Amino acid sequence: MRDLDRRGRARKDTLPMERIPEETTLAAEAAASAARSLDALARKGARRMLQAALEVEVAAYIGRPMTARDERGWAAVTRNGHAQPRKVTLGAGTVEVAAPRVEDRRVVDGQRQTFTRRILPPYVRRSPKVAEGLPLLYLDGLSTGDVREALGALLGEDAAGLSPTAITRLIKVWEAEYAAFRQRDLADRDDVYVWADGVHVTIRLEEDRRCTLVLIGARPDGTTEVIAVEDGYRQSTESWLGVLGDVKRRGMRAPELAAGDRALGFWAAVREVWPETQGETCWVHRIATVLDTLPQRLQPKAKRALHAMLYADSRATCLTELATFVAEYEAKYPKAVESLTRDQDLLLTHVDFPAEHWGHVRTTNPIESTFATVKLRQRVTKGAGSRTAGLTMAFKLLTMAEKRWRRLNAPHLVAHVRAGVRFSDGVRLERDDTPDGVQTAA
Repeated sequence: MRDLDRRGRARKDTLPMERIPEETTLAAEAAASAARSLDALARKGARRMLQAALEVEVAAYIGRPMTARDERGWAAVTRNGHAQPRKVTLGAGTVEVAAPRVEDRRVVDGQRQTFTRRILPPYVRRSPKVAEGLPLLYLDGLSTGDVREALGALLGEDAAGLSPTAITRLIKVWEAEYAAFRQRDLADRDDVYVWADGVHVTIRLEEDRRCTLVLIGARPDGTTEVIAVEDGYRQSTESWLGVLGDVKRRGMRAPELAAGDRALGFWAAVREVWPETQGETCWVHRIATVLDTLPQRLQPKAKRALHAMLYADSRATCLTELATFVAEYEAKYPKAVESLTRDQDLLLTHVDFPAEHWGHVRTTNPIESTFATVKLRQRVTKGAGSRTAGLTMAFKLLTMAEKRWRRLNAPHLVAHVRAGVRFSDGVRLERDDTPDGVQTAA
């Protein structure tokens, strides 16, 4: 019952409260209607623009050979109506278009000429951008059914080519791409720096967790690329020997510097396959290992000390910071000191390379960050269905991420490293004429 004032009239301050639910519903319906209208308007505009572009393409093709005539004196190139309407999924949604057809009766050098649409090739059901989104959504964790539901909500229920079967076909294509990737010739490539890491993946119906061994390299122009993605048993020497021996057999030169974690199998394989290659262990892995051996209350202070070593501007400064750390923690926490100082030389290799490259070669994080998506995918699917599926997924993720990787800082210096120019504490030791005419004083 409404509240009444002294004169028995309904209080005005209660009336708006009664209308709020109704007004909210009307506003929501209006907003939903507007959204539907906007989507419909966008799809209508996209259809009209696509149809117009197809007509212009046909007119341009017919306009070029206007003088061409057949034996009867008729035009050799004419319009031939429209094809059956088909649905095409675009970024604005799914539209239906009827592509114009052309009859070309010309014969050039014994071959019958045909008109092929470039804007909307035959059998195309979705735009390249939508096609690129399919593997991204799938690889980022959506199941095949979820992909159809997610894109259907964005592009309309009539979205073409987004069925689970389309995803399955894509996976088959990726497997073929991966098989070709494993057999490609590497003689035309020259990777000056390489990063190596092993990432454990779960395979359903198998007890052992397999290890995906990844090798990434940097070319003389500073661009980075995926070199190898292979299956291995943990990070054993035998597994890494197989990977490194295979890329060497296919023509890969020994890199100047290899960066990896502290897995002994990798370094043993490097010494056997590329004995001339220098090594640098990942500082991020090393710092995490050291901190794990210390009480939590000491970790912030120890982390600052370790970062002081990591970002030291010279070998001497780094060794001074390291000695200070040893003096402070060796008595009570020998495991932390032993973890830091073991293979100490492999922590300081980077100082003999250009200072501009230190941030790149001190860590294997490019591999770790990319594989975060693989682990997300595994949480959805409860692990890869097979070893081949897991390797294919890792390969596709890495090659797609490769397109977004930026070049190394001061990319021209990568070629100098390959040419044998020497550096100390990140600074060039001697003058040397380079192909691009750059000279750097010590």
